[in-house]
Amino acid sequence: MGVSEHGESPTPLLSRLVADIRTALRDGAADGPERTAARVAQAVAPHLRHEGLLSPAQLEPDQWSYRQHVLHAEPDGTFSVVALVWLPGQRTSIHDHLCWCVIGTYRGAEEEVRYRLVNDAEGPFLVPVDTAMNDTGTVTFLVPPGDIHEVRNPADCTTVSIHVYGADMSSLGSSIRRNYDLPVRSAESCV
Repeated sequence: MGVSEHGESPTPLLSRLVADIRTALRDGAADGPERTAARVAQAVAPHLRHEGLLSPAQLEPDQWSYRQHVLHAEPDGTFSVVALVWLPGQRTSIHDHLCWCVIGTYRGAEEEVRYRLVNDAEGPFLVPVDTAMNDTGTVTFLVPPGDIHEVRNPADCTTVSIHVYGADMSSLGSSIRRNYDLPVRSAESCV
């Protein structure tokens, strides 16, 4: 089937999700990254309401930071499926990605803030352009460039999201291309 970090067999529901992603990628082989991500998002959506998609080990959080569980890495490196587990208040840095990414909220909620990178006489800074609350069952996707964002768990419970990346996360370790440690200014301050 592919690589899993836990060395355990995938659940039948996870095997079905992987098969559906393969079909979506095969059916859209000539598509560009945006259409590919949209097609994969459609394949992921029906799986987000199924209890038993992940094993108990794949739902384990980390008390210090959100935790990444590599669920599957396609042997040819074309895609990976990852679960991110977030305790209340945990967040990412502001970052962008190496490849397209589909994000489906499996449990709880994620708050996502997207940013635009701006340069002026004072140097580079970030401007928030959109904030979305992604509740259970919500599927979104990002395609570089222009995919700068941060994500956090605003809920009082553990949040779990399923991410599909257009690369091999078992060898790369992370989908993050770059972290942005820049000032954040409101859009009003840029006029």
